[in-house]
Parts: sequence; structure tokens; C-alpha cells
Amino acid sequence: MIHVIATVELRPGTRNRFLTEFSRLGPQVQAEDGCIEYGAAVDLASGVGAQPPLRPDTVIIVERWTNLRALESHLAAPHMGPYRDRVKDFVVKATIQVLEPVDSAAIAGRAVGEVTGE
Repeated sequence: MIHVIATVELRPGTRNRFLTEFSRLGPQVQAEDGCIEYGAAVDLASGVGAQPPLRPDTVIIVERWTNLRALESHLAAPHMGPYRDRVKDFVVKATIQVLEPVDSAAIAGRAVGEVTGE
């Protein structure tokens, strides 16, 4: 499994229109082979001290895919081109991070073994 975090910076005042287009796309993406999760999120005023200032013109897309091949197929899917055309005037910049989950139990076990010499 892989995780993808896409950060989409939008022109001021276009977030709701972007999210409308994104919501139209969601069911098509969620039906793709290998899609585990695909959804949008926006900053929440949480009061947590480590949280940076809220970004009213940013949307985070949170994705999980079975593997990199599924993500690559998604990026080339026929419905993605028309979606990109519909949102291109809203987007200032988009970046993605493709992440591999860490098996914390395996790491914890390894760290214990390294410390104890086992």
C-alpha cells in the first residue's frame, strides 16, 4: 500500500468551486482498481500549538492506493484529463508526496534487538 498527500494551492476565493469539481470526480476515482481512499480535506482551526496558520486557499487530497501501479493508472485515467481542464483556472500550484507506510512493530522490534544485542 502507498499513501499520497496532494497539496493544492488555489487562487483566492476559488476553493468552493474547486471542491465542487473534486466531489464530482470522487466516485469515478473511488471506483478505480487499487483505490483504497480518495478524499479532500481542509485546515481545521484546532487550537493545537504546532499547527501553522490556516490556509483558506489550500486543499489537501488524501489518497491510499494498493500500489504504485494503481496510482500511475489513476494519473492516466480518462476522467482525469477533463477534471484537470475544469480546475486549471483555480489552481496556482499542486504538489504530491508519495509515501510508503512504515511497519512500526518491525522497527520497534529491530530497535529493541539493536539495543539489547539480540
